[in-house]
Amino acid sequence: MLVDLIDAQVVELLLSPPFLALVGLLIGSFLNVVIHRVPLMMERSWKIDSAETLELQIEPPAPITLSTPASRCPSCGHAIRWHENIPILSYAWLRGRCSACKTHISARYPLIELFTGALFAALGWHFGAVPSTLLWCGFAATLVALAGIDWDTTLLPDSLTLPLLWAGLVASALGWTLPLDSALWGTVAGYLSLWTVYWLFKLTTGKEGMGFGDFKLLAALGAWLGLKMILPVVLAASIIGAIVGIGMKFGGQLREGRYVPFGPFLAGAALVVTLAGQTRVLRWLGWA
Repeated sequence: MLVDLIDAQVVELLLSPPFLALVGLLIGSFLNVVIHRVPLMMERSWKIDSAETLELQIEPPAPITLSTPASRCPSCGHAIRWHENIPILSYAWLRGRCSACKTHISARYPLIELFTGALFAALGWHFGAVPSTLLWCGFAATLVALAGIDWDTTLLPDSLTLPLLWAGLVASALGWTLPLDSALWGTVAGYLSLWTVYWLFKLTTGKEGMGFGDFKLLAALGAWLGLKMILPVVLAASIIGAIVGIGMKFGGQLREGRYVPFGPFLAGAALVVTLAGQTRVLRWLGWA
């Protein structure tokens, strides 16, 4: 009886918002690595595959993974030591500059750490001290990584979107999230809705309005959030994306012929819907 009580208290502590916030800070630091390196890993793979297809002899690009080579300053090559890589604290201690060459370090690094920590804490508060909260933290972390990569490169890697989709379906099948029929039809509706918009736009204008990665991302969101949340997510993402795009256009940040990637707004809308809850979202829209 006492052991069970202690175990319950430990679980409650580990899944409490403050502890999850600390975990989120650490995960956010890792997500910065994911956002930076996954596109480089994809580029390396493309170069090797292209050379093999064309039967060209090239010098293989230097290997790169999420763990190797060790993190270095892109300006001077200074190896980042462990005490220079503590979330938030190291950035403040270094005053946002490399300890060796004093080159400015982007504020995006601590901001992603802070955002991920706050997001994990919010999920802990919303879902409570239950094991499935960790699933939702993984869901949120993947969306943060996808949003960052898409914003930088207009790419939504299959290496992230497809595992996110399958994880949502498996979690649903095991009874950890939502009913399987809702997850399944949410996946179908998520993919086909943007696929239909893509082809209607292309047949009408002759241009591609979005990438195939957006279809897969919305399908993954359907697997986690269910069929009823597809339209609210798309509506919210479209409104926010339009506002940001117009603002960037007038601010001169959006060059002619370029477009604002849709993935970050899909991810942001999905996080809002997750934290608000299905019942509240449907009530806002007058559907419940």
